[in-house]
Amino acid sequence: MIQTKKVALVTGAGSGIGRAVCIALSEAGWSLVLAGRREANLIETATRCLGAETLVVASDITSLTDVKALFLKVEMTFGRLDLLFNNAGVNAPYMPLEDLSLAEWQRVVDTNLTGAFLCTQEAFRLMKKQDPKGGRIINNGSISAHVPRPLSVPYTATKHAVTGLTKATSLDGRQFGITCGQIDVGNAATAMTEKMSAGVLQADGSVKPEATMDMADVGRAVAYMASLPADTNVPFMTIMANQMPYMGRG
Repeated sequence: MIQTKKVALVTGAGSGIGRAVCIALSEAGWSLVLAGRREANLIETATRCLGAETLVVASDITSLTDVKALFLKVEMTFGRLDLLFNNAGVNAPYMPLEDLSLAEWQRVVDTNLTGAFLCTQEAFRLMKKQDPKGGRIINNGSISAHVPRPLSVPYTATKHAVTGLTKATSLDGRQFGITCGQIDVGNAATAMTEKMSAGVLQADGSVKPEATMDMADVGRAVAYMASLPADTNVPFMTIMANQMPYMGRG
C-alpha cells in the first residue's frame, strides 16, 4: 500500500503518557499503531484519536515473539514506520534494596530496558530497509534517568540505562537516517503519580505532597520532537511540573 501519512508506533498506549502522546500525534495528522498488554485500554485510546487511522495490537514488549509479530503487523499494514515512542514502563514497590526480590528486579528490567531494546532493534530493521529509509525513535526516560527517588533502585537503574540506549541508538542510527532522542518527564498526572498529591517520600525522610502537570503537555512535547526534520534532533528534553522538588532533590 502507498502510505501518505507518517506512521507512529506507541508502546504503553493504553493509558497515561502513552495515551496523551497518541492523542497529540493524531491531532498532528499521524497514523498510529497502539501497542500494549490490555486491548480494551488500547481501543479506548483509539476512540480518542479522532480522525486518525489506528491499528490496535495487544502485545507484551518483554516477549521477543510478541515484538516481532507487532512490527510485522506494522509493516504489513502501513509498509513503513516513521516514529517509535518507547513508552511502556513499570515500577516496583518502594522498599529497601536488600528486600527487593530478584523477580521484581527482573520484571522492571525486562519491561523498561529489554522491552525498549527489543522494539528499537525491530524498528532499526524496518527503518533501514524501507523506502525512503530512516525514521525517529523517542525514548521515555524520566526524571529518574537523572536523579533517584528514595527506595527506587530498579526503576532508577533502568531509566539510567535507557539514557545509554538513547545515546548508542542515536550514534548507530546516524548513517541510516535514524534519529533518536529522549524525553524525561517529571510528575505528569497519571495513575502512577496519583499518590503524590497526598504525599511522597523525600530524600530527607519526610513525606510531602508534590505538584503534578497535565499529561497533554507531555503529548505535545513528544509531538514537537517527532515533527522535526530528519536532519534535526532533540537528544534530551526535560519536561516537569514547575513546582516539583526536582531541582532541590537530595
